[in-house]
Amino acid sequence: MNDNGSNIRSFRRGRGKLFLKKNRWNLCVLAVIFLMGCYMISQKQGYHMDELLSFELANAEFTPWIVTTQPEGRLEKFVKNEIYGDSLGETWSNIAETVKDVLKNRGESKMLSYKADVYEEPVWITAQQFKDYITTDNRDHFNYLSVYFNVKDDNHPPLHFMALHTVSSIFTGKIAPWMGCGINLVLILGICMLLMGICREFLGKTEGFGRVTCILYAFSMGGIATLLLIRMYAMLTFFCMAALYLHMKKKQSGQWQSHNRLLIFVTVCGFLTQYYFVIFMLFLAGVTLVFLWKTEKKNVLYYVRAMGISAVLGLCIFPFSIMDVLYSERGVESVRNLGGGLSGLGERFFSFLVIVRERMFGGDLGMGVLLLVAVAALVSFVFTKLSEDGELAKVRKREREKAKKHQDSRRWEYFMVCIPCIGYFLVVVKIAPYYADRYLMPVFPLFALLAGLFLQKCLDVLKRQLKAFGYGGILPVLAAFLVLPYFFTVKPEYLYLGYGIQEAMSEKFQDRACLCVYEGVGYYQNLMEFTNYKKTLMVTQEELLSRSVDKTLEEEKELVVLMKNNIDQGAVTEYLEREYGFLPEEWVIRKSVHQDVVQCFRKE
Repeated sequence: MNDNGSNIRSFRRGRGKLFLKKNRWNLCVLAVIFLMGCYMISQKQGYHMDELLSFELANAEFTPWIVTTQPEGRLEKFVKNEIYGDSLGETWSNIAETVKDVLKNRGESKMLSYKADVYEEPVWITAQQFKDYITTDNRDHFNYLSVYFNVKDDNHPPLHFMALHTVSSIFTGKIAPWMGCGINLVLILGICMLLMGICREFLGKTEGFGRVTCILYAFSMGGIATLLLIRMYAMLTFFCMAALYLHMKKKQSGQWQSHNRLLIFVTVCGFLTQYYFVIFMLFLAGVTLVFLWKTEKKNVLYYVRAMGISAVLGLCIFPFSIMDVLYSERGVESVRNLGGGLSGLGERFFSFLVIVRERMFGGDLGMGVLLLVAVAALVSFVFTKLSEDGELAKVRKREREKAKKHQDSRRWEYFMVCIPCIGYFLVVVKIAPYYADRYLMPVFPLFALLAGLFLQKCLDVLKRQLKAFGYGGILPVLAAFLVLPYFFTVKPEYLYLGYGIQEAMSEKFQDRACLCVYEGVGYYQNLMEFTNYKKTLMVTQEELLSRSVDKTLEEEKELVVLMKNNIDQGAVTEYLEREYGFLPEEWVIRKSVHQDVVQCFRKE
């Protein structure tokens, strides 16, 4: 028995050493990407408002939105007052009674008729309430029902928010960039592994080419933005690449009739991450159906069945998606944009092309590298054509025909890469509500792959001239020229450098109340600060100037005033002095990373 156990351990160690030896360079590239990702995450100081909204949707117990006149949601109040008991048994008993009441009385049940506390004017919200919005504690951690309830009123499905809630539930009471970006980093590494597999297994490329593709993606501004933005787009990108990998794998193996569970799982998860996954899948499924119709008609039905099962499962798990896509404000806008005319399409097209150039191709410098390589390849091709004699021309022709046959055998794999990438890009150009890089993140890895293929093709044309310089090592050098200058000279998106000063300032004045005068929903950018001030009043300028007498403002001797962009600072200062005797003191922050102005006020 001991001998058998020893043999098994020796066998496993041998397999582990063989795996490490075979994949050592791939692992080195992944390690470099991991270290780079850790460094970038460590630099992130602030948040886009949607990032903090992600934490709120994930962690606020049954409260999907912060409403200044209703700080506690209706269902949140019901759960706290009517569900939670002094013991676990009492809590379960309350849940059972509530279920019976709803089944018996439906709309007249206590839960469905419960009323929230709604005030006529915005009210002061404490630091602890703000912490409850964006963090978890021992009472509401691992509460996935709350996450599901919150996102049903949003325009996105729940999977990413549940993953963020899981991390928040492990690290209760905390919120930090690494909590969301750590999820993204794991997904980025997964995306790179899938890229390596696609290049090696299905495109017939070398291991070195796969590593170059990963560098082109991970070190691009697009890859770094995907890492740093705490939203669902890194997860969406991962499932798009996983779906592409599985489609190529099935095309290679021909197993369309069985072993479809993983494909269904990935498809459902992609749908439950972000609805833009459907756009990518429509093009990928279209290419796959054409391929099957031309080569394996008998398998069309099996593939359609797998996709149909995925659609049914996705809709059953999250039926609110129908309302999100067809009837929500964002969904109606996207459908209207898709069905609209061509007016403004040129501007949108070129705006998104600029995003691709800046995020994936290193801006002007990177495009210059691509253009230089292309021109050199063209000149080499023309020179070779003009200089080769008859016999050499025949040899060249046979080589090209052989290469063409090899390429034709993989043309469907190239279709699976190119058509979803281009189709997704064109649809996003038409429907995206903003000119933002996040909507293109799912196809950034494919743009990196296409860039690598372009460079490789140009080098194939130039290989006669480059033999003396070590042809095999030039592709990594060109890839480095494409992304590294931008990497070292351009500040990535979503770092919000400087916000750390503003957050530290709120900790310094944590014994004071804060008055936030905002426009729209701009206060979401500052939720981290509001977890430090003892309490905060969030009002628009109009609400403040027409506000009835405020007891807190009468009692407070010192006040921190945070004014968002486009606020009439003079009018706010005059109002505080006239109504409550507050006089302005030092400017704490004149213009923050979010264009905020922060000033201290004191009564004489």
